[in-house]
Amino acid sequence: MTQAIAGSEFYQLGATLEPIAVSSAGHDAFHWVGEMNKASAVMLVERGIVAAPLGRRIAEAVRRVIEDAAAPGADRPGNYMVVESLLVAAGGMEVTRVHSGRSRQDMVSTSHRLFLRDQLLDCFDGLAQVRTALLALAQRHRDDVVPAYTHNVQAQPTSFGHYLGAFLAAFERNASRMREAWARVNLSPLGAGALGTSSFPIDRPRLAQLLGFEGVVDNAYDANHVAPCDLGVELAGIAASGALSAGALLGDILGQYRQTSPWITLREGALTGTSTMMPQKRNPTALLAARHLASKVLAEAQGCLAVAHNIGTGLLEHRGNEALETLRSLARLHALLAMACRSLALDAARALDEVEADYSTTTELADVLQREADVPFRVGHHFASELVNYGRGGGLRPAQIPFEAARRIYAQTARAAGMREASLPLGEARFREALSAKAMIAASRGRGGPQPDEVARMLEELGERERADREWLGARRRALREASERLELAFVRLMP
Repeated sequence: MTQAIAGSEFYQLGATLEPIAVSSAGHDAFHWVGEMNKASAVMLVERGIVAAPLGRRIAEAVRRVIEDAAAPGADRPGNYMVVESLLVAAGGMEVTRVHSGRSRQDMVSTSHRLFLRDQLLDCFDGLAQVRTALLALAQRHRDDVVPAYTHNVQAQPTSFGHYLGAFLAAFERNASRMREAWARVNLSPLGAGALGTSSFPIDRPRLAQLLGFEGVVDNAYDANHVAPCDLGVELAGIAASGALSAGALLGDILGQYRQTSPWITLREGALTGTSTMMPQKRNPTALLAARHLASKVLAEAQGCLAVAHNIGTGLLEHRGNEALETLRSLARLHALLAMACRSLALDAARALDEVEADYSTTTELADVLQREADVPFRVGHHFASELVNYGRGGGLRPAQIPFEAARRIYAQTARAAGMREASLPLGEARFREALSAKAMIAASRGRGGPQPDEVARMLEELGERERADREWLGARRRALREASERLELAFVRLMP
């Protein structure tokens, strides 16, 4: 008798491992074996492979086994050989004709996809929640100035809407990858047999339709022995990509907690924790847990590659739970990240102060000199760099630099560059404006920049695509629900 392995999500029968994971919809391997038996019974009778009276006996046995397993504490075996013995006990040896043209190979491959498609939709749903929360935060603080960094050093000011929009775009790309993968996940291997179909005229498209698949994996050998390998790796890659984007966002926010006055934090509450020893601590517990999940996704994705690598065809390793567990971890990451995004609080004044305390606007000063006074770029850039050295050397903020000092530094720079005109070609008001973070952001002209109109456009388009993705998700789930209802109706018709 097959025994469940303690602490594992597999049934073991000799060297064969079959997943018994429970999906978020509450479906276990036994459920899907039952659904495949229903679909096979319907198709076999419809195509005349099994006569209607025997089809009735098969349907009654399938129903009896499913009902018995629904009792509290009843076994729900995920291995078809165990289920078949229960079918025989319920309806006699003839009911094994339900397995005509099938193999455990195509059943395991089909079960693998049934689990994966449920979990993929859960990941997509969780990602939609992250995008909704992040979009609301970006809209609320669209034009607030924040520092941006390159090489871990403050580089240029941007707006919070522009910054968050970058992550929204990354998460949208992963949603797009999931939609594209869905077209490959939701294809049926059932009826492929062990690898070359059978002499029974099995209607594979009908089986696919009854189980809510949108088509079949065409080549029967591919269906069982090639496609499962690259499918799992594809989904693991999508999960890894999502974890990397989430990890980058989490890293930025967690870095704030090293400052005595961070400008973006979690609101104190359920998602933060305190120290047992240090009363001042407000630990970003949810962010740390999310970062751990992101690392877990990456580790599990590598496991998918290792399991799928160099095993040859005809084996079952790549139809195990590795890709499923990776997607599950991603779904948990999405759920926690969505909660964290809803709890983030921006201190806009503190963020602006951080920008104004440093010299990240000197890029615009050099650009203004080139654009408005025809000063060669390298001259303007060198002047701005010398201005930074002067200001930092005196402990000054950009706004505190005396205009006369700026004129003197420019004259020295211009003469050293061999320019005839060595006077700073900007008045004090324009000089001060060029060093303003808000003015620098407003002056941006390129597509995709931080200027308010452009950020508003991008966020609006990101919102439209997020709403379209929610509609796509709803349509996919309705289609699966309706297919299940049609299968049940067709199955019931087999019985008196």
